[in-house]
Amino acid sequence: MQDSYINFDIKEELKKLPQKPGVYLMHGPKDEIIYVGKAVNLKNRVRQYFQSPQGKTAKILKMISLIRRFEYIVVDSELEALVLENNLIKENRPKYNTLLKDDKTYPYIRVSTDEEFPRITKTRKAKKDKARYFGPFTNETAVRECIDLLHKLFKIRTCNRNLPKDIGKERPCLYYHIGQCSAPCSGAISKEEYAKSIEHALDFLSGKYDYVKKYLTDKMEECSEKLDFERAIEYRELIKNIDAVTERQKVSALDNDDRDIIGIASDKSAAVAQVFFIRGGRLIGREHFYIDIDENDSEEDITESFLNRYYTGTPFIPKEIRIQCEIPQRELMEEWLSKAKNQKVRITVPKKGEKEKLVELAVKNAETVLKQDKEKLRREELRTIGAMNEIKEALGLYQLQRVESYDISNTNGFESVGSMVVFEDGKPKRNDYRKFKIKSVEGPNDYASMYEVLTRRFSHGLREMCEAGTNDATLSGSFVKFPDLIMMDGGKGQVNIALRVIEEMGLDIPVCGMVKDDSHRTRGLYFNNEEIPIDTRAEAFKLITRIQDETHRFAIEYHKSLRGKAQIHSVLDDIPGVGKVRRKALMRQFKDISSIKNASLEELMEIPEFDRRSAQSVVDFFKGEKSS
Repeated sequence: MQDSYINFDIKEELKKLPQKPGVYLMHGPKDEIIYVGKAVNLKNRVRQYFQSPQGKTAKILKMISLIRRFEYIVVDSELEALVLENNLIKENRPKYNTLLKDDKTYPYIRVSTDEEFPRITKTRKAKKDKARYFGPFTNETAVRECIDLLHKLFKIRTCNRNLPKDIGKERPCLYYHIGQCSAPCSGAISKEEYAKSIEHALDFLSGKYDYVKKYLTDKMEECSEKLDFERAIEYRELIKNIDAVTERQKVSALDNDDRDIIGIASDKSAAVAQVFFIRGGRLIGREHFYIDIDENDSEEDITESFLNRYYTGTPFIPKEIRIQCEIPQRELMEEWLSKAKNQKVRITVPKKGEKEKLVELAVKNAETVLKQDKEKLRREELRTIGAMNEIKEALGLYQLQRVESYDISNTNGFESVGSMVVFEDGKPKRNDYRKFKIKSVEGPNDYASMYEVLTRRFSHGLREMCEAGTNDATLSGSFVKFPDLIMMDGGKGQVNIALRVIEEMGLDIPVCGMVKDDSHRTRGLYFNNEEIPIDTRAEAFKLITRIQDETHRFAIEYHKSLRGKAQIHSVLDDIPGVGKVRRKALMRQFKDISSIKNASLEELMEIPEFDRRSAQSVVDFFKGEKSS
């Protein structure tokens, strides 16, 4: 792919640009897409990037410095360019486009009205079929509770049986016997009566709670008159459940329309968008989204970019979207959204009254989230980057971003293993963790095992660099990135082993030991032949403890997995007449060695792969093992 831009002459390619609408893609040093944009006139828009830097933001100037080539796609209209731009951004997530930090999909409630005996289920995709969809909802737990309530209220089936084809073929399930299904599968309810239950469920989902409550109240009173108090209590509890659901609908509009209310708060580096979901005139939920921005992005730019990204990803578009400020391409965006919805969509900026207050409420909520998030990020920075800086200062290092920590685990020399754990900027970088099965050391020799692990790790890294012909630490090989500090799980002895390997490899990497006291608790660092105490209340101390615990955990888990595999192998492989197929069948049937040991001859013969002879062989083997 790299060859595609080595001979790319930007000046010559700019001359070939058409004066037509389209989308352009900027490619970076590794031929990755770093920016996607749209243009009414591709020739004019793309040329602007390579002209005078005057008026360009620092972010754009940085992006331009990385461009190695560009490509473009011609379309018929500005609307098509907008749609294509959104799709390409969502697919490629370019570094220099304004992006939502999280792509979320929200659940819908689906009523399969395309079936003769409909069901009510949860789905994350609203399709263009004959079913009825309600949502989206932001609270997944509430969706599940609502579906459960509808099943109890109206005894809607939950099975996947093909009805009416399968009516009468099987007995009713447990839900029928506990009174939560009307059992259309057995013919216990007619198609017409079942359709009435579905109609009540649709009314409920449409917000017609009063009608449903009246229906249930009538049923409750009818049962009371017949002295069927147990059933009457059931109806009373269902009415209480409805009251609990409807009580949550605190905010309502004057009409029954669907709309999204969007408020955005931002500072120099981040923004939060708060979305209120109003469906059928009721506020059914809210959600916030984090947005990466540039310090020079305006409120209008952030709002427009958010609308672009958000409504490209959501399956539901309301009839109205209320925002806090005018955006440059409002009419174009309305056209795009209307086309996607097959219905007129309006983007409005309320100036007064209740409409403006709702937008202000969304903005205030966004400001609160942003403020809380900044405080959370500040605390997180103290315990990660802040802690690394404290370690750096305590050891007198020039820089400290990447730390590698090592440990050895064995049981009396059995299956010795080594672990390499990596922390970057104070956080574990689990993709860079590595395991080592000790090859050259017999018995419990931690020093010799550590020597092997470190030698293999850095030899591998140097070899990858040589193969690439560079010592560039940004290469993507598994060992090519070297640490700023090696932390050994131990004191002077382990540190000296690491220093010996570093010297033999011709490297210059500082090494320290994480020293523990007599109670096996971390107490400080061993560095340059002296022990450096660390304040136990400091973030540095807490980070050292986390690194030490993580290194120890990773080594032990790997060792346990190897030990477990070896034990299974050594026991089952020694049973005469039991090969690979029968070993698998034994573990599939009994799950563990202990259960196999205690199995009777009859139980073993129930396994299809076993006959009397092979089953007797298993019994005799473990009987002999017990007697020995």
